[in-house]
Amino acid sequence: MKQWYFIHTYSGHENKVVESLWARVRDLELSEQITSILLPKEKVVEMRGNKEHVSERMFYPGYVLVEVDCDDKGKIPDNVFHAIKSTPKVTGFLGGKTPTPLTQAEVDQIVHNIEVATEKPKPKFTYEVGEVVRIKSGPFASFTGKVEEINEDKATLKVSITIFGRSTPYELTFLEVEKVTFAEEE
Repeated sequence: MKQWYFIHTYSGHENKVVESLWARVRDLELSEQITSILLPKEKVVEMRGNKEHVSERMFYPGYVLVEVDCDDKGKIPDNVFHAIKSTPKVTGFLGGKTPTPLTQAEVDQIVHNIEVATEKPKPKFTYEVGEVVRIKSGPFASFTGKVEEINEDKATLKVSITIFGRSTPYELTFLEVEKVTFAEEE
């Protein structure tokens, strides 16, 4: 019976833990017991100067997912438990000495989140309603406006801009605008 578990790692060392775990699986011939190791990440887009910069961010900093083939009682075999726990930079299982496996629904949700993040990188921006932004491209480039609505899922903003003395709502992506600092407004 295969079960997924979270293991806790030193924050910032997740990639190294994944490498070390795969090396231990190979060296200790545990490929039958440890069947998958997953490090959920998402791509994040941010603007630096006038260029888009894509980086990766962990969904669960300090954690790695491991799929283990458990015994008939749903318990992790001792040799597998100790092999994982003694991996450098691993502090233990989520749940301690009696780790709790994730439910299938939780695993499905994590896999779904990874797939969605792979298809569409998430902008690394935070905007607030009422905030002033400048449009960077398109027919209204260099216009400023106030954020009226924020749609985090679509990464869009509804910005109210003044055209010919009239306030007009305009939908833009997070990448099409930039925040205006107070010094710029004056």
